[in-house]
Amino acid sequence: MSVTRLDLTRSQILAFRRRSGALDTRLPPGPASLRQAAWAGLQDSMPRAALLSIHARVAGAGPAAWEHPSLVQIWGPRFSVFVIAARDLAVFSLGRLPEDDRGRRRAEDLAARLAEALGDRQVGYGQAGRELGVHPNSLRYAAATGTVVIRWEGARQPTVWTVPRPAMAPAAARDELARRYLHVYGPATAASFAQWAGISARAGAAAIGALTGELIPVRTPVGEACILGSDEAAFRADPGPAAAARLLPSGDAYFLLQGADRDLLVPAEDLRRELWTPRVWPGALLVGGEIAGTWRRTGTLLTVRSWRRLNRAERAAVEAEAAALPLPGAGTGRQVTIGWEE
Repeated sequence: MSVTRLDLTRSQILAFRRRSGALDTRLPPGPASLRQAAWAGLQDSMPRAALLSIHARVAGAGPAAWEHPSLVQIWGPRFSVFVIAARDLAVFSLGRLPEDDRGRRRAEDLAARLAEALGDRQVGYGQAGRELGVHPNSLRYAAATGTVVIRWEGARQPTVWTVPRPAMAPAAARDELARRYLHVYGPATAASFAQWAGISARAGAAAIGALTGELIPVRTPVGEACILGSDEAAFRADPGPAAAARLLPSGDAYFLLQGADRDLLVPAEDLRRELWTPRVWPGALLVGGEIAGTWRRTGTLLTVRSWRRLNRAERAAVEAEAAALPLPGAGTGRQVTIGWEE
């Protein structure tokens, strides 16, 4: 029996991703909105990138928004630093626990040794590594057990400590992680999920396979994929008005993409090279629902490179976003300024 695939256009896909990512209209302040903003995690590998991702999605987010007690930092997908909702710790940790015996034993043994060595202490990860006699970077493997959390402010090494293991089964956590990915990044494939999560292709296929009854196959301009059935109506809905402007930080979920998904978001190859650079990515300038350039920050100076000439209203919207960024020192007499490159 043949399966009818839903045809989705580029505009439908991008409109869905903006809506699911709360980029068209900011959410009201509060822990429920913070959790929604971090539904697929907020990458924080660039210091305070997660804060700027929160600001792009939640109204009234100040410089301390990333420290809200409902949030926690972990080594998450691909062992990068992520900010997530504390109640979702199991999803972003146990959901990535290796399925092979060797990988799982490595994670479990390291986590047990770390818990025994630290007790109730919170210590720098360099010190933790020395106490265990291992390179501190290897502590990232223990994070997949759900017992290791961190605090990293960028200028110094992360502080690490241990917490009780979540009760969720790893397979259930992995399946929920796949649902989160599909809801924020969909349409998607098992391969793209595995690459994003930093898990094996086999584990990615198993997760997507476990959700078969919840999925709808789709055709997109860049190939065949699938979406959550619960999201079909949102994909079909008429797009609402896009936000005038958003300044998305390096690694923001809206463009944390690989392969053909990058082609869909930014069709021009030369512009893709400007956004997804070989080293540290710049931020993405979102204007009227389309990526319209890049930006970088030095102190309170934002250098914005637009890919087209912005009109007066668009420039004013970008300037208003820049002025509202929750940067250290902003709002205390130091004004954010923009250096334009067109």
